[in-house]
Amino acid sequence: MTSEQMVDVLVIGSGFGGAVACYRLAQRGIKVTVLERGKWWPITAAQDTFCTYRKPDGRAAWLSNETVMFEPKPIDKYTGLLERFIEDGITVWCPAGVGGGSLVYNCVLYQPTRANWNRVFPPEIPYAEMDQIYYPRVREILQPSPIPGDILESDYYLSSRVIIEQAAMAGIKARCADLAVDWNVVRQEIAGEKLPAAIAGEIWYGINSGAKRSLDHNYLAQAQATGNVDILALHQVTLIEEAGQDRYRVRCQRISEQGEVLETKTFLTDKLFLAAGSMNTSKLLVKAKATNCLPALNDYVGQFWGNNGDTFATGKAAIRSNPGQGGPASIILEHHDNPILPQSIIVFPEWDAPEGTLTTLGMTLPGDLGHFQYDPASGEARLIWRPDTPGNLKMLESANLTYALLDDNNPYQMPVEGSLNFQGHYFCPINGFPERGMRTSIRDETQANAGITAHPCGGAILGKACDYHGRVQGYRGLYVVDAALIPGSTAATNPALTIAALAERCMADIIAKDF
Repeated sequence: MTSEQMVDVLVIGSGFGGAVACYRLAQRGIKVTVLERGKWWPITAAQDTFCTYRKPDGRAAWLSNETVMFEPKPIDKYTGLLERFIEDGITVWCPAGVGGGSLVYNCVLYQPTRANWNRVFPPEIPYAEMDQIYYPRVREILQPSPIPGDILESDYYLSSRVIIEQAAMAGIKARCADLAVDWNVVRQEIAGEKLPAAIAGEIWYGINSGAKRSLDHNYLAQAQATGNVDILALHQVTLIEEAGQDRYRVRCQRISEQGEVLETKTFLTDKLFLAAGSMNTSKLLVKAKATNCLPALNDYVGQFWGNNGDTFATGKAAIRSNPGQGGPASIILEHHDNPILPQSIIVFPEWDAPEGTLTTLGMTLPGDLGHFQYDPASGEARLIWRPDTPGNLKMLESANLTYALLDDNNPYQMPVEGSLNFQGHYFCPINGFPERGMRTSIRDETQANAGITAHPCGGAILGKACDYHGRVQGYRGLYVVDAALIPGSTAATNPALTIAALAERCMADIIAKDF
């Protein structure tokens, strides 16, 4: 069955960009239809909305027969939370669900410094404007706050206190991150009034206690409360194309929770907002250009993609660290005077991490950027990004320099070989741990690795494929409001706060001038 429907405004995706867009439009009385490929994930009283790391099932992965994080485990095919794109040179994790990346991220809302911002973003997007108007606008809705002292002092958050101590000994600044977390719910977990979720280190598969302030509980809920927003879950967009002058046709499939196509639908609109995330927005645009569906797109579409400077490593605390508990990530190390590249590092819990270790994510400035290329054989766009180019190797060098400072100033001696239970995914080089049999010294150096990211940025960037407010060059009424706008990274931070703030900036201008 095929149907076609005309709508006033169509938004593809419900993550940080899409949620901001539909809320600000709805506030102005504009009717909005949102297409989201994933499902709703309401928190239940039984605390069983999400699967767990320890007992994964189909809810962990998007239409996959195995989990896509940690050691692969067989699961039933389901419209789960995380999709894994294995591209040319890099693996990318992307979310699926109403609320997008807010369902699976570490809740960190981290604003770049002025100096780092100016090294990444064009002067047409002034830092002062973002700092004074748009970052505060997002915080007003998401209400982030740092970890309270009583929670930080609990044994669940020992790893956070250990990294603070290590940073102090190395002369590296440590700060408590602003997190979109309801800390009273975390206190209920600690008191035994709710089942352990955040304190058990559960993050990327969702937090069953409801501690995570994901977008379905704020931006999207407030948008729906206006009566002007219709969110259609389990609607997967397959194609966008011209449908006459300044009008767009969007083809999508309504699917079941097992991925079965139930209905093919077509939407027509004069105002189309792309917010499917850097990977999916870019792939849709590149395909539309290559297949002549949107022939006026310029040659910058699909260019300037970056991994946000992401590197992963497993540090050796060499003392008790309780590394599998205490989430989300609450501490940021700022080594912004790193002589190679400014480095920011967060410590996050890993459920099967060996005692005496710390799992970390480093973020820095873009190295050499990648691009998307359409493949006629598969009918899809493919990302090409090289981890071993000079610019991208600098990301590793800067991260390893920071880790060397931490290692060299750690007074604790690593236990002898064999005394720690190194196993599972910790032998995966992505996590910075060498393969079994390669550990030759009592105290290994921490080594960062690239090749995987959960922070894709770029593909339709500001000032190139789009103007400085997200209007797609060559078209009227076509907009990008997600991480595809960002030139490779959010300047040594995780992207969530900046995606939302840029979307706020875009929407303020678009609503004022285009509606």
